[in-house]
Amino acid sequence: MSTLLDLIPLPGTTSIVVLGALALGITAGVVGSFAVLQSRSLVGDAMAHAALPGIAVAFIISGTRDPATLTVGAAVAAAIAAILILALERTPRLRSDAAIGVVLAGAFSTGIVLLTWITGSGRGDQGGLETYLFGQAAGIVQADVITAFVLMACGILTVVILHRVLRAVIFDRSFSAGAGLPARLVDGTSVLLLVLAVVIGLRMVGAILMVVMLIAPGVTARQFVRRLAPMLVLAGALGGAIAVSGALTSAALGLPTGPVIALIGTGTAVGAVLLAPGRGVVWNARSRMAARARLRDAEILIALDRDTQAGATTAASLADDVGRTRRWVDTGLRSLRRRGLVDPQLSLTDAGRRQATSARDAVLAWTAWLEHGWRLGLPDARDANPLDVAGSLGAEMAQQLTRMAREDEARAAVR
Repeated sequence: MSTLLDLIPLPGTTSIVVLGALALGITAGVVGSFAVLQSRSLVGDAMAHAALPGIAVAFIISGTRDPATLTVGAAVAAAIAAILILALERTPRLRSDAAIGVVLAGAFSTGIVLLTWITGSGRGDQGGLETYLFGQAAGIVQADVITAFVLMACGILTVVILHRVLRAVIFDRSFSAGAGLPARLVDGTSVLLLVLAVVIGLRMVGAILMVVMLIAPGVTARQFVRRLAPMLVLAGALGGAIAVSGALTSAALGLPTGPVIALIGTGTAVGAVLLAPGRGVVWNARSRMAARARLRDAEILIALDRDTQAGATTAASLADDVGRTRRWVDTGLRSLRRRGLVDPQLSLTDAGRRQATSARDAVLAWTAWLEHGWRLGLPDARDANPLDVAGSLGAEMAQQLTRMAREDEARAAVR
């Protein structure tokens, strides 16, 4: 460890904090991802809060502030809290969020009461216990970092060995139960993994802010990847980056490490949820706006093609024809002019007529899907995309639908 510290071009204390933050970030990112995927993120929060009374009880029993003893107390209390939550979840009339809330509030209140009692007892060796609330990275020593890396290695090795079982239970619990996989054993393993992360993080970020490190890396990674293995790798890397950047920032600005790490983690997760390509809120909003614009333009093209064949048309008559507001039609016409599909006299260009034909065929295919889709005998539960029936169902299926629709038109014309 001394050799590793010498390789880091930072003061000794800062190097220790950075390495401790790295171990915390990687561990919390990997094991917290399972909690995120199982919708049990707040279980880790409850465990972190429950560690507080464990620390207090360990101090009362041992009479010393030995970090190893307090860590054991925190781990035992966190594990008991998680087991209690899992037991309460199986109570018929108690929801999961209620079970977590009860355990979290009860455990944290107990911890505050015990810490207050210890403080009022006048014992001279009780100073510093309150740092477990928000963490005190400056108090970490080399032995703590070694312990953190050992726990990190144990956690990652467990995930690697049980990767297939964990994946099966997380994504298809009913199938895994039918296949004889030990779901309760997997739940217990998940609890132990969270305990490892909580134990590492209590000294660094504290009981209150530990939940950020358990949630933020997993949530961020989930926005960019869909498979479990890449998500775990990315979450571990992101967790390490968040924790290390927080430690360096706090050291440079003279700020508390735990809150800075929590702020960076929160900002990273929020940014990913908003801006991630393909899944982010902003991306989805833009996609929906673009889809609405395509539908609007297609509707106007079809109406223009129909109206111009009957004679000259105006924007006002076009709005009446499609049953839309004048503003809606004007916006669509501007878009069509920019694309070179409509000229200033509201006549379709050659490209516009081709687009109008394609749009009319797409409407015909979508209408045929609504009326005759059940007759196709699809081998799965696919649904058609209104903007691209052929692309979503396949060219052969789309041709069958079009043929059915034209047969209906022919029958209607005969009548």
